[in-house]
Amino acid sequence: MDKLKSVLSGTDGPNENGNILQAANEASTLGWGTRVKGFIICFVIGVTCSILGVCMLFIPKVGILLFIIFYTFGNICSLCSTMFLMGPVKQLKRMCDKTRALATTIMLTCLVLTLCAAFWWVNFGLALLFCILQVLAFAWYGLSYIPFIRDAILKIITMCVK
Repeated sequence: MDKLKSVLSGTDGPNENGNILQAANEASTLGWGTRVKGFIICFVIGVTCSILGVCMLFIPKVGILLFIIFYTFGNICSLCSTMFLMGPVKQLKRMCDKTRALATTIMLTCLVLTLCAAFWWVNFGLALLFCILQVLAFAWYGLSYIPFIRDAILKIITMCVK
C-alpha cells in the first residue's frame, strides 16, 4: 500500500536509486517449489507448442503460418521457463555472458526475423530458414550451459572437415 501511495504522490519509494533489474529481482521472491512448478508449466507449454507447430506444418495453405507461430511461441516459452529457476536478472546476465552472447543474439534475432518474414514480408521460405537458424542457435545456446561440450563439438567438427 505504501508503494502505491508513493507512486500516486509522485515520490519514489525506497528503490529511488535502483534500476529496472533491481526492481525485477526484488519482485521475484518466489519460493523454490513455486519456481520449479513455474519452470515445469512454462517448459511443458513451450514443448507442446513446438510439437503442435510441427504437426500444423502438414495442414494445407495455413500450415506453414501456424507452424511458425506455434514453434516460435514454444521457443519463447522454453527460454522463459529457465527464468523461473534462476530468476530473471540472473538469467539475463547469463544470457549476456561472453560464451553465450553470440548465440543469444542470433537466437533472439532469428525469433524476431521469423515472425517478420511470416507476417510482414509474407515470405514463408525465408521464415522457415529463420526457424532452422532458431533451432541451431537455441541448441548452441543450450549447450553453452554444459561445461566443455561446445569445445568438444568444435573439435569434432574440425576433425570431420579435415
